[in-house]
Amino acid sequence: MQHELILRGARIIDPSQNHDGIADVAFANGLVSGFGRDLPVGEETEVREMGGAIVTPGLIDLHTHVYWGGTSLGIDADEFCRLSGVTTSVDTGSAGPGNFPGFRKHVIERSEARILAYLHVSFAGIYGFSKTVMVGESQDMRLMAPREAVAVAEANRDVIVGIKVRVGAHASGTQGTAPLEIALQVAAETGLPLMAHIDEPPPSYEAVLAMLRPGDVLTHAFRPFPNSPVTAQGAVKPAVREARARGILFDIGHGKGSFAFKTARAMLAGGFLPDTISSDVHALCIDGPAFDQVTTMSKMLCLGMSLNEVIAASTVNAAVALQRMEYGSLRVGSLGDATVLAVREGAFDYVDVLGEHMTGDRRITSEGVVLRGQWWHPA
Repeated sequence: MQHELILRGARIIDPSQNHDGIADVAFANGLVSGFGRDLPVGEETEVREMGGAIVTPGLIDLHTHVYWGGTSLGIDADEFCRLSGVTTSVDTGSAGPGNFPGFRKHVIERSEARILAYLHVSFAGIYGFSKTVMVGESQDMRLMAPREAVAVAEANRDVIVGIKVRVGAHASGTQGTAPLEIALQVAAETGLPLMAHIDEPPPSYEAVLAMLRPGDVLTHAFRPFPNSPVTAQGAVKPAVREARARGILFDIGHGKGSFAFKTARAMLAGGFLPDTISSDVHALCIDGPAFDQVTTMSKMLCLGMSLNEVIAASTVNAAVALQRMEYGSLRVGSLGDATVLAVREGAFDYVDVLGEHMTGDRRITSEGVVLRGQWWHPA
């Protein structure tokens, strides 16, 4: 096979292969076609010199809202992905079974960047979330649509990767964990993992964890008090450690109100790293405090995670959560996606959802994107 594109001489960090070193990576027919030193160049092979750059598998943002025009939260996936180095944007519950066909036809199928989705168990997804309107879709049990959700998930197996539900005082009000119970039934019926949002109690962080199954994802896992995963003394709660031991996955899901430096410092001090780093980017946080995926990654880097750990949490670990191991890797035969990164040194201002500012000494920036085996951005 003749390689169509070769990225030559980069520092390639690919946690799926435990690789961190200088190498070339090649692409053909939308897949990774070569990995190593001195890959052969054909007459029509495009070669891009990457000396000094970091190349990783295409970044996966496990928590986004990209149903642009269909929900008030939606942002433009292509614009976001190009600028933040994301090749796969995972929309988490913007659409439910009642409006998923529109999401697929008008956004997913028209987008250049790859979009996967967690289907909301609520009939219309997250339909009432803006600067002036805040209606928790899980507060009204009449909107729970398990039969319809199963049917839509089965009909869209290529792009639906899981079931989403939101519980907490804002999302489910007095219904507590009842929407989660229904969502778990849908997840079991379809054989898909579940992603659970949690905000303020009720229900408690511990109550939600107790209901999740191995492979399910708790997003907003590093949220501030109340419903923080750490005690007032800064210790990781026993229920959190027990849940990880059972196979529950912990996702950052930064967003507008769900990530605090204080919580993150305590979790990392306790040796509890997130499984996945995601931005939860949407219309109300794209201009701050979340901004994008590489900013969220930068925050975790400055808080103490290593660069390799941060990249793993945005590539191979996300692929594990999605149960799609062809993602998040530069192994030959994997999806032909890659992200070119730089790590800048200096003094950079970061802010969390509580308004706390932190000066970090590094910032991860996106310098280029390969999508489906072709150089995508910048042109």
